[in-house]
Amino acid sequence: MNGDPSVRDRGQTKSIEEALKEQTDGLMAIPGVVGTAQGLCNGKPCIKVFVIEKSSELDQKIFNTLHGYPVSIEETGEIRPK
Repeated sequence: MNGDPSVRDRGQTKSIEEALKEQTDGLMAIPGVVGTAQGLCNGKPCIKVFVIEKSSELDQKIFNTLHGYPVSIEETGEIRPK
């Protein structure tokens, strides 16, 4: 992901809302990413990254954690307004 790589290893230094707000623009700049959200992963807060199609390339560009919160990559296909 574009940005400061240290954000993935700092622990939960920010609220999940702050972390998501800070990281969304960088995540959305990655080709194939169509959205981000706050969610639950195994009953704990996480950051969800929605992608058109999961790929090893996207797995390498998107960190496993951001500000101590786990990141879940979810394939949604293209998201279009109605």
